[in-house]
Amino acid sequence: MKKFAYIGCLGFIGVITTEFGIIGILPQVAEYYHISIDKAGILLSAFALVIAFTGPFMTLITSGFNRKKVMLAAILIFLLAGVISSFGPPFWVLLIVRIMPAFLQPVYIATALSVAVSQGDKKNENELMSIVFSGVAIAMVTTVPFATYLASLFTWEYSFVVQAVVSGVSLIIIYFMLPSMPVTERKSYKGQLKILTQPTFIVSTAMNFFMISGWFSTYSYFADYLNKAKDMDKVMVSYMFFLFGFIGVVANWLAGKMLNKSVTKTTAFFLSGTLIIPVLLHFSGGNTVTTIIVVAIWGFFYSPSFLNASTYMISSVPKSLEFANSLATSFGNLGVTLGTTMGGWIIVTKGIAYTPWLTISFGVLAFAMIALRMYLEKPAK
Repeated sequence: MKKFAYIGCLGFIGVITTEFGIIGILPQVAEYYHISIDKAGILLSAFALVIAFTGPFMTLITSGFNRKKVMLAAILIFLLAGVISSFGPPFWVLLIVRIMPAFLQPVYIATALSVAVSQGDKKNENELMSIVFSGVAIAMVTTVPFATYLASLFTWEYSFVVQAVVSGVSLIIIYFMLPSMPVTERKSYKGQLKILTQPTFIVSTAMNFFMISGWFSTYSYFADYLNKAKDMDKVMVSYMFFLFGFIGVVANWLAGKMLNKSVTKTTAFFLSGTLIIPVLLHFSGGNTVTTIIVVAIWGFFYSPSFLNASTYMISSVPKSLEFANSLATSFGNLGVTLGTTMGGWIIVTKGIAYTPWLTISFGVLAFAMIALRMYLEKPAK
């Protein structure tokens, strides 16, 4: 039943708008609080760091609760965070409020995925998961660029108003359209933790970590990069967010179809973007038309990254979908933290034009992990 997948997708839009909506307004936030861009980046990296360290534990703790109530509680926290942030509080308050929803973000994602596949056919599992994950791309084509656009016309606080509205709509839809879903069979903690000892799962986790680190070493500073390295104004940057997300919706749909045929080949195909995009960005120079084309290609390769990472990890432990996905979310966000931090360091020491080369370094490491897993899975002769 695709209905549950689409409900999960709607909530995911609210989640992603909250987490990544900050990317488009980082320069304005930095200017407002009189801090450097790398310090403003803490609003993204701290959010991701909380997810990285608490995600799996929160998912285990809530694994026995009614899934509908879990999803409602998570989205309610996102709604409150958006409302408080929209008032432009002191930076330390903004940081705390930003962190609050991070505790339940992986819980929401894992629960939404579990709900989506619970009523579906096993052979279409990856496609149903791709519907939920398409919330990432849809947010990138609708709410994130819209929030960035409003911020460019008025003030950065309007970005958080958009986040609050999206979360509010998601809350209403989940409450009225999702039936009560109590957990009938609770898995033991020991049984779920066992996957942490499996070599193929460990290697898959490392691949996720390096891949997301690579993408976010540049993407975290998307607005600042296009503004300073490509000389685009705030309005043009908001259009780039729209283009990036529009292409991403198509890419997510295609990735869902491709994953049903081959998880490894699909993951490797989209991962190749970490090697291709930095080169294209370099050679596009200051040509606006060429840069627009590269941004479209960038959106295509980047957008299915979280779907690919989760599916790649789950494929090594298919019987532990929720816990494996929570770990995928956690290590993916640890990658967001590392990528954002390293990208900020490159900006301070070398300049923002050099961040894409960091993407290549992490991309090579991710490919090495795919090769290692293939070696581990090769049947003994």
